[in-house]
Amino acid sequence: MHSYSSKLNARRIRLLQLEITMESIQNAISSTRMMVPVRSMDRAVRGKTMMMIRPPSQSKMSKTMTMHYLKYNLAKVIVKGVPNVSRCVIHADEKKGDSYRLLVEGTDFLSVLSQPGIDGRRTHYNNALGVADVLGIEAARTCIITEILSTMESHGIGLDRRHVMLLADLMTYRGEVLGITRNGLVKMKESVLLLASFEKTTDHLYEAAFFSQKDKIHGVSECIILGTPMTIGTGLFKLLHKHSVEPIIKKRQPLFDHPQFTLKL
Repeated sequence: MHSYSSKLNARRIRLLQLEITMESIQNAISSTRMMVPVRSMDRAVRGKTMMMIRPPSQSKMSKTMTMHYLKYNLAKVIVKGVPNVSRCVIHADEKKGDSYRLLVEGTDFLSVLSQPGIDGRRTHYNNALGVADVLGIEAARTCIITEILSTMESHGIGLDRRHVMLLADLMTYRGEVLGITRNGLVKMKESVLLLASFEKTTDHLYEAAFFSQKDKIHGVSECIILGTPMTIGTGLFKLLHKHSVEPIIKKRQPLFDHPQFTLKL
């Protein structure tokens, strides 16, 4: 009878201190969806490190195809851990000798927070979009500020935190994380001249002319393009001088009221 045998590397499991047993492997195989389901009656445990798996009798595929399918797909069954996490590394803090951090490479932030023993208050994720989906837009704003400052400080560049906060506010004030890119600026601003000054100038001007769009010329880029004063700083207001004595304005005769410009009828 055809059968597939799986042997565990007990020495490696012991060195890595993995909580893997034959029972946990059987539960993982039973809970994994496959084209060829492996029932409990098709599995047989031989000792502490060996498992024999027979192809199901009700399979629509041939015995040979079923064995090949089990050979390649049983090796992909996740027994322990988070599916979207590829690896973890223990990092020792150089400044504090007794402090350690667990660096996780993956994309499933919510599953990591759900693991027992994980303190969510001390867990950081460098993907602002993932943080916004799990914790909200305010947490994504904090993530943007933290990542920019840490990246610049690692290269020896100091930034004022208020400048980074202004950038993070601009990227998140619409309730979603928007990048300082062509697609992000389209959602941030509606000014045609601003979009044209960034990228694809001809396309933006053509679409604006085709759809008869209007630009109120309030931003800095628009005012620079047209050469008008910007409505920020000293250009935000206008001063009018009030005279103490009303000026005497002499009435002038209209030009066409002179006799030489009149026609005799």
